[in-house]
Amino acid sequence: MVKYFYQMYVLDCKFFHYINQFYDHKRLNAFFRSITHLGGAAATISIVLLLIMITKGTFQVTAIASAISLTVSHLPVALVKKMYPRKRPYLVLESSQVMDNPLTDCSFPSGHTTAIFSVVTPFILMYPILFIVLLPIGIMVAILRVYLGLHYPSDVLVGSLLGSSTGIICIHLLSGGFVY
Repeated sequence: MVKYFYQMYVLDCKFFHYINQFYDHKRLNAFFRSITHLGGAAATISIVLLLIMITKGTFQVTAIASAISLTVSHLPVALVKKMYPRKRPYLVLESSQVMDNPLTDCSFPSGHTTAIFSVVTPFILMYPILFIVLLPIGIMVAILRVYLGLHYPSDVLVGSLLGSSTGIICIHLLSGGFVY
């Protein structure tokens, strides 16, 4: 079993280095930093609260489901980060490139990725046409967390699964199990 986890870690490191190697494109970094913040607390909380306040009907219920999903999804994130304090890749892996003033808390799972997927999943389920815009945003946030040297690919994979799962559960509970 230990051998399996070691092999998975080696693969995780290879994928990390493959994505992180493109960090030298300095002109893109400012844009990428702004995109990755769409998964941050300020953006996700502000967006769902604004949508709750300015919308009505099913769209408002979807925004409420997103807010609940965002809250609920971060309970296991906080718990896992305390129980399994995985160091961020730029602290462990040689040749890692990272932005100035990087995060120093634990890496696993990615909170930004969890947040963005917990917020967009209810909207994708209730309004499938939004899939075209929202899924690429979620995927970009996840990939950019690795690109910026802050997370391993497995951190963002688990974050996307956790956020999506809570989003699915919350929208089903709030919409009475009915999703278009």
